[in-house]
Amino acid sequence: MHDPKNPPETEEGELFFSTLYNRKTAERYFHKHNESLSRRLSNWREQQNARKALALAGNPKSILDLPCGTGRFWELLAEDPHRELLAADYSEDMLEVAKQYRPPELVKRFRIFRTSAFDIDLPDEAVENIFCMRLLHHIGEAEDRLRIFREFHRVTRDTVCLSLWVDGNYMGWKRRRLEQARASGKVPYKRRYQDRFVRPRRQLEQEFDQSGFDIVAKVDFLPGWSMWRTYVLRKRR
Repeated sequence: MHDPKNPPETEEGELFFSTLYNRKTAERYFHKHNESLSRRLSNWREQQNARKALALAGNPKSILDLPCGTGRFWELLAEDPHRELLAADYSEDMLEVAKQYRPPELVKRFRIFRTSAFDIDLPDEAVENIFCMRLLHHIGEAEDRLRIFREFHRVTRDTVCLSLWVDGNYMGWKRRRLEQARASGKVPYKRRYQDRFVRPRRQLEQEFDQSGFDIVAKVDFLPGWSMWRTYVLRKRR
């Protein structure tokens, strides 16, 4: 049985959770951000923060959305009619749902392909910006995050916008207490592995530096309350 804190890797080196999105779960993911008022408000706030992050990154003219999921941010990314847009995900089902359910004129704006954040199928400095929402809070091990950050450093020419969970807020404090209770056996795991992690801001920012990035800005979802933070990073030459 696998350690719930350390999901196994697949034969291709991809983390186990990323292989779990079949057609049914991909369609559910497409709809979930509109299922309730709270989810719609959360999505609105996340879109707002993403737009701010892109502005702080200098409104890049070429963007890779990775992982793009079912294209939740595509309308935002396509607001600039002259922007070169690429979208990729490890899950073929996520990509197929995005292509089926998003407006055809929007889908045509993107070069869509399957790839892994650990090994991006693009040449060095292929895009001006990598836009990475809701991936890195799934990555519990520093070694795995560093692999991704270094691959981002290779592929971007300039900036990265990424979101993850950080400590130093109320929800992060609650989450860490839950993780400690699970580790002690007081609270059972609902899943057979742990796939969401709060990490210390200081540790993450050291990893950015170690991977060759400087921090341009930090955009918090709800300062002091929410775990979600979006970082804008610039590639160090």
